[in-house]
Amino acid sequence: MIIANPIFDVVFKRLMENNRVARFFVETLIEESVTELTPIPQEYTYYKGKIVRKRKKKLPDNPEDYEVLSVIRFDFVATILTAAGEHKKVLIEIQKSQNATDLMRFRTYLGEQYKRTDEVEKDGKKTRDILPIISIYLLGFKLTETNAIAIKVSRTYNDLITRKELHVKSPLIECLTHDSYVVQIPRISGKTRTHLEQMLTVFEQKYFIDEKGILKEYNHDVDDRGEMGEMIGILRHTAADPKEKRDMEEEWWAYMRDMEMEEKLKEAEIRSKEAEAKLMEAEAKSKELEAKSKEAEAKSKELEAKSKEAEAKSKKLESKSKKTEAKSKKLEEIAQKQAGELKEKDKKLDEFASENKKMQAMMEAMMKEIELLKKKI
Repeated sequence: MIIANPIFDVVFKRLMENNRVARFFVETLIEESVTELTPIPQEYTYYKGKIVRKRKKKLPDNPEDYEVLSVIRFDFVATILTAAGEHKKVLIEIQKSQNATDLMRFRTYLGEQYKRTDEVEKDGKKTRDILPIISIYLLGFKLTETNAIAIKVSRTYNDLITRKELHVKSPLIECLTHDSYVVQIPRISGKTRTHLEQMLTVFEQKYFIDEKGILKEYNHDVDDRGEMGEMIGILRHTAADPKEKRDMEEEWWAYMRDMEMEEKLKEAEIRSKEAEAKLMEAEAKSKELEAKSKEAEAKSKELEAKSKEAEAKSKKLESKSKKTEAKSKKLEEIAQKQAGELKEKDKKLDEFASENKKMQAMMEAMMKEIELLKKKI
């Protein structure tokens, strides 16, 4: 048989609009009996915005305008029959997303639910009260940390002093914390060992008969009168409805456009990081050049200081040289003066010697004359 792929939001919405199927889906996943399931009137969805494709002619596979639906959610107030035979009201929040980047929207929607109240009966009186929350996440992508198809994240009460588990439930704690269920749709393998696996077979992403993955063959045996039969009936009817098929095709185009935009954003982010890395590298080089420039400037200043010191020493030496030269000239003048004086003295000595010789000659002549006179006498 041919069924519509419930990973598409428009198809999954058809399933959740059927109260019997929605109740079957919830109680099979949480493995508790749901006696009543009431949809909350306001349905919250998140749209990334309207994208207009300009074409001369509207083509069947290329809608001119479509909306990118990132997260779809459904909220229900459920009455659960506990193992102890008691009825309790809880808030069921179902979120389905194709992108791993929708974490903030998951948290935002969850925050809204913590503020929600509902009418409950206490001591025979009706009053509005905060309800405990059970969140169900249907992921259109794989978690890298685990291959498990369906995961339950449950709470336990533990005494931190004795390290023992407490088998009690506090209404206050129940309203401040919540259990979660996560289904990795791409990991569904089509096995039917349990009721949960059988229900999840409709989400298996195989056996498509078209390139867009809108329609698929479903060959598992189901009871047409049971909830699975009703679920398959809705999917078969949706697959055969031209309008529903058109809606799925538009959603597929929106998803492809969203993926294209996401790729461009990733590329832009990569380019931005590369540019940032280059900028940081340029800044590092600039700082390195600045440091080298400062070092060169410091060396230049050091050389300039040494040059000034050398110049000062040169001037000092020049001054000393001039003083030495002046002293040398003065000494030379003194030497010349002394040489003149010595020359004059030598001249006088020569004259004195000459006179002395003359006197001596005269004395000798006189002595000779005296000798001659003595002889005569």
